Amino acid sequence: MNYLFVHQNFPGQYQHIVQHLASQPGNRVVFISHESPVQIPGVERVVYQPFRTAKPTTHHYIRELELAVVYGQSVHEVCRRLKAEGFRPDIMIGHNGWGETLYMKDVWPDVPLLAYFEFFYHLHGADIGFDPTVPVTENDGPRVRTKNVINTLGFDAADWGQTPTGWQWSLYPDYMRSRISVIHEGVDTTVVTPAPDAWLRLPSGLTLTRKDEVITYVARNLEPYRGFHVFMRALPGILKRRPKAHVLIVGGDEVSYGQVSGDGRSYRDLLMAEVGHGIDRERVHFLGKVPYSSFLSVLRVSSAHVYLTYPFVLSWSFLEAMATGCLLIGSSTIPVEEVLRDRQNGLLVDFFDGAALTDRIDEVFEHPDRMQTLRDRARRTVVENYDLRTVTLPRHLALIDDLIAGRTPAERTLK
Repeated sequence: MNYLFVHQNFPGQYQHIVQHLASQPGNRVVFISHESPVQIPGVERVVYQPFRTAKPTTHHYIRELELAVVYGQSVHEVCRRLKAEGFRPDIMIGHNGWGETLYMKDVWPDVPLLAYFEFFYHLHGADIGFDPTVPVTENDGPRVRTKNVINTLGFDAADWGQTPTGWQWSLYPDYMRSRISVIHEGVDTTVVTPAPDAWLRLPSGLTLTRKDEVITYVARNLEPYRGFHVFMRALPGILKRRPKAHVLIVGGDEVSYGQVSGDGRSYRDLLMAEVGHGIDRERVHFLGKVPYSSFLSVLRVSSAHVYLTYPFVLSWSFLEAMATGCLLIGSSTIPVEEVLRDRQNGLLVDFFDGAALTDRIDEVFEHPDRMQTLRDRARRTVVENYDLRTVTLPRHLALIDDLIAGRTPAERTLK
């Protein structure tokens, strides 16, 4: 089979599936993306360069749409070139969010297109208006409605859709949900495992193990969407309550979601200016962005792992933390509650309640075995519902096979 993937950030959500397909004899896997140093054996990379960015004079409601059209047109040109070279995919698969899949069917009208639908934006009931420190403005309604144009155009172009969680699926209108399957990218639980003898050496030279009191927090970037402000404001109280604890914070200083701070400083700088006087710098370790192996070591030595999020897309790190047997303390927001059950496979706290977060962390350390039963159940949750090899990859491959064969996929949701 010939497979054609597109995602600006190679390999994005498709790492596991392209590795599998490229390893199968006779398959040809071509991947269109921006430039990236990442390489996957057997995957042919084709780089596209957007011919321009959105113009600053474009109305702010439609700047993202303009850029999506530019991306879509750039991918369209690459597809035309591939077709002229004699390449014809059996299926096309790509992320809808940046417009890259918009015009692929105009090159190969008879080839099925499976698009990734990550988030349908709402003025109420999701991320917008959730945090009272970021008030809703009169512009937000029209802006969000316009923002969904990319979702709508992308859906019209696709034969079928995929989204990773039931809650994300529920955000889409009825007519879209009927053609979107819920299949998570999955976690390789043979790699992402607990390790009772794990250790982590910090840049300072300090070595931490599972015997130490280690509190962990992980996000792609340290920002309000992932509750960084709540965690930091609770930190002085946490450190006072746990005088032997070390805190490991993983994440960059950019902004992945939401708005940059008012004065342009990173949220880490802002929060340290606000609460840094109450933080012991010898026990709080900002690790920045770390290699994947180091990330797993952080999780494996964790005694209590904090995961807070707005009602938004669920982080991969959340499920990976559960798979390593972390004791999860998660926010009682919809995406987390889809997976985490309070006192069954982790602990839940109100997103904004720093005092409750402190109490839950303290409770973990006061427990005789740091709640090992909940840790075991957390891993079991991932193994039973999100394991790459036994659950998600087979369902993903079945969906692809159905589309190639011209069948209507029978399974739309992953329970």
